[in-house]
Amino acid sequence: MTPDQKEENTVAAPPVLTVSALNQAVARLLEKNFALSWIAGEVSNFTRAASGHWYFTLKDDAAQVRAVMFRGRAQSVGFDIRNGDKIEVRATVTLYPARGDYQLNVEAIRHAGVGNLFEAFLRLKEKLAKEGLFQAERKRPLPVFPRTIGIVTSPQAAALRDVLITLSRRAPHVRIILYPAPVQGEGAGNKIAEAIQTASLRAETDVLIVCRGGGSMEDLWSFNEEAVARAIVACGIPVISGVGHETDTTITDFVADLRAPTPTGAAEMATRPQADWLAAIRTQAEDLQYGMERIMAHARQSVDMASRRLISPAAYTQREKIRLGAFADRLSSATARTTTDARNQLVQLQTRLKGKLPDTAPHHVQIQTVRRQMMSLVATSVTRQRQDIASLEAQLELLSPQRTLERGYAIITDKRGRVIRSPQKLPVRENVTVRLAQGSAQVGISSVQPEIE
Repeated sequence: MTPDQKEENTVAAPPVLTVSALNQAVARLLEKNFALSWIAGEVSNFTRAASGHWYFTLKDDAAQVRAVMFRGRAQSVGFDIRNGDKIEVRATVTLYPARGDYQLNVEAIRHAGVGNLFEAFLRLKEKLAKEGLFQAERKRPLPVFPRTIGIVTSPQAAALRDVLITLSRRAPHVRIILYPAPVQGEGAGNKIAEAIQTASLRAETDVLIVCRGGGSMEDLWSFNEEAVARAIVACGIPVISGVGHETDTTITDFVADLRAPTPTGAAEMATRPQADWLAAIRTQAEDLQYGMERIMAHARQSVDMASRRLISPAAYTQREKIRLGAFADRLSSATARTTTDARNQLVQLQTRLKGKLPDTAPHHVQIQTVRRQMMSLVATSVTRQRQDIASLEAQLELLSPQRTLERGYAIITDKRGRVIRSPQKLPVRENVTVRLAQGSAQVGISSVQPEIE
């Protein structure tokens, strides 16, 4: 073998990988080529490590794959995982380099089929929200003192027992009416809606509790159906939703007038403890009694003061008669004296007025004489002015240009409107305007003859 051949064989030989490098390369290849996906299967070999990580196998009828969910992700799962559970995981495909095991790195877990249910939940929620069924302005306040409470739930439900115990403890005086309906299973939603409609039509309760205990999303699905939501909206009674645990949320919670975290919480919201009412009544009774005692004491004091000033009716009447007689005498005397004084004063004023009035007869004669003189002067002046006006009118008529024209004269003007007074100013071979008594005419000047003396 030549040196060149040895060199060619050396270059073409593949590199030697370590097991760690191989596993890391395979892990990168898997993570790069398999996107984050939802994968369904059954749980087996589930282990919760002391570190908080979850390890389990996800399998179906024909295959299985290892899976791991680290503590930070596992803490956000709202339910327990058990072997045999049907679940769906959102995971990336990777490889554990230390053992060379192909596995799933899980980021989220949900019960199998919940994905479709959750999408349906979101669609209905968005639809009802657009219609304004979740708005706070539509919600009605609960009655302060309900006398009758209706409950829509299953007679066999543990939630009914919790509600009844709470109501009997807090408000034993309240009447309870049960409107039975299945809370889970096929057709349960329609049965719940019918029970709510029945309660609304009968109108025999002050508030209505719709409740059931906790469970998975599938268990609570009846309370996510549109028929139930619309029945609550149309109900003529305020509705409290007490479905599931505090972390559970349903469409019923959004459309109800009030949402309770649990069925027991719904019973507590619907009533005020009887002990609180009795304590409030006792406090108000004590305040009322104290107020009445103060009023009575003040009234007694007022009566005592009035009794000291009280005299017999006969004495009071006699005293008032005496006072009235005195007032009548004073009034009569004052009236007579005032009238006499007024008359005397009037006579005196009339006498004084006659003494001070001047003699106006000579002045009247003088005024009449001056008036006649003024009228004569005005008439003479008017006659003279009329004569002057007539003389001026005659002079104006004689000097009027129109009258001059009517006597056969004419006015000649050039094209600029200037009056021509001598033959030398007549323009030759031009038109002039000749104004006569009855109009005017344009006249052409062909030649001008000198003036003949």
